[in-house]
Amino acid sequence: MANPKPAAADTVAPPIAKRIAPLLALAPFLAPYRRMIVLAVIALIVAASATLAFPAAGRLAIDHGFTAATTAHAGRYFFGLMGVMVLLGLASASRFYLVTWIGERVVADIRSRVYSHILSLSPVFFETTRTGEVLSRLAADTTLVQTVVGSSASLALRSIVMSIGALVLMTITSPKLTGLAFVSVPILLALIMVMGRRVRGLSRAAQDRLADTSAVAGETINAIQTVQAYTHETADRRRYSGAVEDAFATAIRRTRMRAFMTAVVIIVGGACLVGVLWVGRSDWIAGRLTSGQFLQFVFYAFFLGGSVGALTEIWGDLQRAAGATERLLEILNTSPAVRAPAQPASFPAQVNGRVSFHGVDFTYPSRPDHLALLEFNLHIEPGEAVALVGPSGAGKSTVFQLLQRFYDPTAGAIHIDGISIETLQPERLRAHIAVVAQEPVMFSGTIAENIRYGRLGASDAEIHAAANAAAADEFIRRLPEGYDTRLGERGITLSVGQRQRIAIARAILRDAAVLLLDEATSALDAENEHLVQLGLSNLMAGNSGRGRTTLVIAHRLATIQRLRRIVVMNHGRIVAEGNHGELVRAGGLYARLAALQFDESRALMD
Repeated sequence: MANPKPAAADTVAPPIAKRIAPLLALAPFLAPYRRMIVLAVIALIVAASATLAFPAAGRLAIDHGFTAATTAHAGRYFFGLMGVMVLLGLASASRFYLVTWIGERVVADIRSRVYSHILSLSPVFFETTRTGEVLSRLAADTTLVQTVVGSSASLALRSIVMSIGALVLMTITSPKLTGLAFVSVPILLALIMVMGRRVRGLSRAAQDRLADTSAVAGETINAIQTVQAYTHETADRRRYSGAVEDAFATAIRRTRMRAFMTAVVIIVGGACLVGVLWVGRSDWIAGRLTSGQFLQFVFYAFFLGGSVGALTEIWGDLQRAAGATERLLEILNTSPAVRAPAQPASFPAQVNGRVSFHGVDFTYPSRPDHLALLEFNLHIEPGEAVALVGPSGAGKSTVFQLLQRFYDPTAGAIHIDGISIETLQPERLRAHIAVVAQEPVMFSGTIAENIRYGRLGASDAEIHAAANAAAADEFIRRLPEGYDTRLGERGITLSVGQRQRIAIARAILRDAAVLLLDEATSALDAENEHLVQLGLSNLMAGNSGRGRTTLVIAHRLATIQRLRRIVVMNHGRIVAEGNHGELVRAGGLYARLAALQFDESRALMD
């Protein structure tokens, strides 16, 4: 036996540093919109400047607009004050529009990037990651990122500008009072930093618990008929309610910490502000400050306190978004186990479909101690139809998985037309393979769209021809809207036989050189089986009439008796080959399986 190479697995990069460092990973998504960001920053600075100018304009209006000596020129001060308000309104509206646009655009790009990357991941990733959790990351986590990019980041920058501007103007107005007020700033910042770390951890935990609820709901909804058939509704309600309560409890712990942090910051800041105002009152009474100066200082003090308080809230949002970004990065940093080489090979213009397995060993990453295939050798000529037979766990489905390169073998090689499939781009390889599964997948579009899934550029005439060859055209045309009939989720409005024939039409439309059939008639009645067999015969014949290279997984031996070559598998090995008659005469595993099935059929007929 060859020395096995390590089983491939999707690998996840290590978590990013703590605090809000994961938010730096958003930079590549922001870079294409630099112009909009610059405009947003300009609008933000103008709005902040207008806000800071308001107390100064108010001071001039009070000190010079309410005296008899300056009555003739009072209007200029009030018009100036109005001008500041107009500028503030326009700049604020512009800032809101620009940052909201940036947030929506960036989150749309992130969702597209994450979804695109998910589609590139191999089945290894989905063995350990629940679908509901992935959907939660696409929805809830990206929404948190949108909050930061489209709102919180702008408000944080505005609060910083306002804090610095207010501090400078407070100093100009009264250095003494500013010195007293400044004592509280380091205390507040320290409180924000310390408590923020705790909020971040709880935010990540809250998102994880929310993903758990999505996973539970997705699992039960996707299997709703089984849930109801086994009257499992009450147990699943309890299970979902438990997940919801866990998510609620974690969210409340996060909210409690944020509320505590907000209360501490407001109380500490408020105490300092009240003390400063008390001293300022004494200076105003003593005549060291005019009424306008005192009012101006009070405004700036409130601006500073409000900005610091806003930073407290925003810091909590940033912590939550950092946790959400970290979860999204875990997906984006997950490398597919199956990748194209740097210099991929190409198929010739005509793919014949010669398939060869050379000494293939394989272990699934989730079961590294169990060999699914062992020294597996199989050669199939172009146009040849071969059946794979054996008990459950013999390795039949693994052959299909490896041939489509959902996994790479741990030893050995697989070739199509003499080209190692590991040297090809997975998409190029799969473009020459058509699959009809035992339980065909239907999508929620129209019947025509489901058939066109085999080849997106197909015309309506080609779709109709494929459906006719699959013995599906007759029942489709009986439907009220024919080929435009919309299917429910997973095609539940169709019977099993109808879904199977649509899947065959899809495979016929694909016109691939290699065909994989996973016991497409095992769940059908006699009438539907006859129709599906007719469609399969047309599919296996191919458009050229020379036949497609076909691999059939067979559980019902009656469906493959006519094939010239049957490969019997057990424990990942090939244990016998031949046609039905030769294998029955030779005895062994196939003869036992045939005796069991045919004897049972005769007993049922008797």
